[in-house]
Amino acid sequence: NGSSASVTMFVSPQPVEATDDAFWDQFWADTATSVQDVFALVPAAEIRAVREESPSNLATLCYKAVEKLVQGAESGCHTEKERQIVLNCCRLLTRILPYIFEDPDWRGFFWSTVPGAGRGGGDEDDENARPLAESLLLAVADLLFCPDFTVQSHRRSTVDTAEDIHSIDSCEYIWEAGVGFAHSPQPNYIHDLNRTELLKLLLTCFSEAMYLPPSSDSSNANPWVQFFCSTENRHALPLFTSLLNVVCAYDPVGYGIPYNHLLFSDYREPLVEEAAQVLIVTLDYDSSTSSSPTVDGTTTGTAMDDVDPPGPDNLFVNYLSRIHREEDFQFILKGVARLLSNPLVQTYLPNSAKKIQFHQELLVLFWKLCDFNKKFLFFVLKSSDVLDILVPILYFLNDARADQSRVGLMHIGVFILLLLSGERNFGVRLNKPYSVRVPMDIPVFTGTHADLLIIVFHKIITSGHQRLQPLFDCLLTIVVNVSPYLKSLSMVAANKLLHLLEAFSTTWFLFSAVQNHHLVFFLLEVFNNIIQYQFDGNSNLVYAVIRKRNVFHQLANLPTDSQSIQKGLQRKKKTPEPISRTNSQDGVSMEGSRPAAPAEPGTLKTSLVATPGIDKLTEKSQVSEDGTMRSLEPEPSQPPPEGTPPSAVSDGEPWSGEASHSRRDRRRLSSASSSGQWTPTPDWVMSWKSKLPLQTIMRLLQVLVPQVEKICIDKGLTDESEILKFLQHGTLVGLLPVPHPILIRKYQANSGTAMWFRTYMWGVIYLRNVDPPIWYDTDVKLFEIQRV
Repeated sequence: NGSSASVTMFVSPQPVEATDDAFWDQFWADTATSVQDVFALVPAAEIRAVREESPSNLATLCYKAVEKLVQGAESGCHTEKERQIVLNCCRLLTRILPYIFEDPDWRGFFWSTVPGAGRGGGDEDDENARPLAESLLLAVADLLFCPDFTVQSHRRSTVDTAEDIHSIDSCEYIWEAGVGFAHSPQPNYIHDLNRTELLKLLLTCFSEAMYLPPSSDSSNANPWVQFFCSTENRHALPLFTSLLNVVCAYDPVGYGIPYNHLLFSDYREPLVEEAAQVLIVTLDYDSSTSSSPTVDGTTTGTAMDDVDPPGPDNLFVNYLSRIHREEDFQFILKGVARLLSNPLVQTYLPNSAKKIQFHQELLVLFWKLCDFNKKFLFFVLKSSDVLDILVPILYFLNDARADQSRVGLMHIGVFILLLLSGERNFGVRLNKPYSVRVPMDIPVFTGTHADLLIIVFHKIITSGHQRLQPLFDCLLTIVVNVSPYLKSLSMVAANKLLHLLEAFSTTWFLFSAVQNHHLVFFLLEVFNNIIQYQFDGNSNLVYAVIRKRNVFHQLANLPTDSQSIQKGLQRKKKTPEPISRTNSQDGVSMEGSRPAAPAEPGTLKTSLVATPGIDKLTEKSQVSEDGTMRSLEPEPSQPPPEGTPPSAVSDGEPWSGEASHSRRDRRRLSSASSSGQWTPTPDWVMSWKSKLPLQTIMRLLQVLVPQVEKICIDKGLTDESEILKFLQHGTLVGLLPVPHPILIRKYQANSGTAMWFRTYMWGVIYLRNVDPPIWYDTDVKLFEIQRV
């Protein structure tokens, strides 16, 4: 085989002249290769050896391979032989690039200019100054719209001269109907395979980001993405549209016929996965550092808004933020919802459809859409279609709760729900009855989507693994945000909320960590919102509050003296399990569900950077009478008073990985003991106990408990239904304190989350690309690869 022979000569320390075509051509002349063959023929050790011992040969090989791609793009790849050469160069560069990126001395190589490597090859000097990376990226972009190679030719007969690749308008060659394009081309699996290989190379070019350690400055843009998504790339718009449409139009069911995927191999799926990965990487953009890329809606005749300001330089982000037609939003939302629901369909019609594996990429894409295009976010929340996104997310959260290797999936699911919960419409939509019976490992209940959300969150908190504890703040913030709009909670959900309050208000939990009391504040806020704003339909919750009234009395009478604090801490359980599951009547799980399983030992996972505390992650807004929100300006940054309420949680509190308390907080909130351990003090307990918002609930108990007791005595009742009937018709009008204003904690973009998304996204891409294993065993710096 030509390639294997030449690799050995290639490692020789003798530099081979760039003009020695016979030698270099061996690398791409081979016809019967696949990307897997190239990975097998060119072992990692050989590439590193060449890099160290014959650097000029490696440089020449890269330069010659790029030159071949440029020539292919110039000529339009009309012959089978040319196409084969282009694909082989593509595979070779995909193989070699990670080894160039892992060595800091080589990292600048592709950004240097190679003499005579101009695109014209000849005399234009300015053209000759193009860095190798730019030539490579432009050639790949051209090749992605190459008639008869990656797109259908529009020529009728072969007699016609082939289309000139430079004169074609690639917008007429968009790969799939959808946003801004109405024509769905005839599927052609050869074109799909060729596109997939080119996109794999593109993703590999972009992966230089994996070889830089995570930095607090998330704005340092990836030069490969920056150039590819700039006006230099004349195919930016059609390519963005092609990638988005290919993903959103994909239907893994196989044309609506169940089990059809078993009959033929699906060539589309690898392309869709690759497209989704390239898309989220090109959209890796920190919206907090720039003027927001969203624009106001003036409708024009195009799929994109043509409005000033022009928005970010990254054209992919720019185009995404300017999509505005209802039918485009509908197409995107339906597509994403269809794909996210695919694993759920599997559970009740096993094997009826091909099971897709790229739900994490889809969640990142959905996040980007909502974050960069506010009009899309409002569209999602305008109808109950948002529930088609909610249910799969709750399914993934519930399914992954015990699996250490899926912490990232848990985070992104919660992030999306936090973003959605900042809008009033989300809470309103949750009142829709939940009738889809996706088998989930949760108690059977009859109720709404709000009940489903609360029951799944309770399950995550009480039976997830240790490393999810930092997410509790976030989960409860979501419940607080939606609580003023929840018309009627089921008895199951009401009991779950009270069980959480019971668990979080034990003295050992309250006294064992500096921020634990915030969880009690969040839950009290939930009860207050429902009692003040939705008392009428919520007799189940009111009944549950009355039944568990001792929990509220204990909180009001929480001891604050040193001796009680110490006693409370001694009660701390020996087990690390944060919350006991006893006295939560779990009942039977849904039929057909499997319990959430931990990761198989040895499963690979990638590390994640910590995410900001809930105060950094959200911004408080007050809801006015007319339903509009106004942002509450954060107070000037003086140190907060002793025992700040939950919204002002410690600065930069990491809530990813093991929960730890920031040093400043420890100093501020207590007397640190000699060991440097934080210890609770009477002053500290007093500082927050005095702020517990118990007035509304105490008043409710004061009014209703005697009435309920009287009914029980009078009628000799022990029957819940009679008491519930009484509570349904009761009213507290004029008896409760004046309703407090509704406070919503809205997600706000910040560089901390931008960096988290970058590490999470590249971690997913690293682990998902195993055939061929593009980055495996190279020295990545953005995250660590760990085994469970």
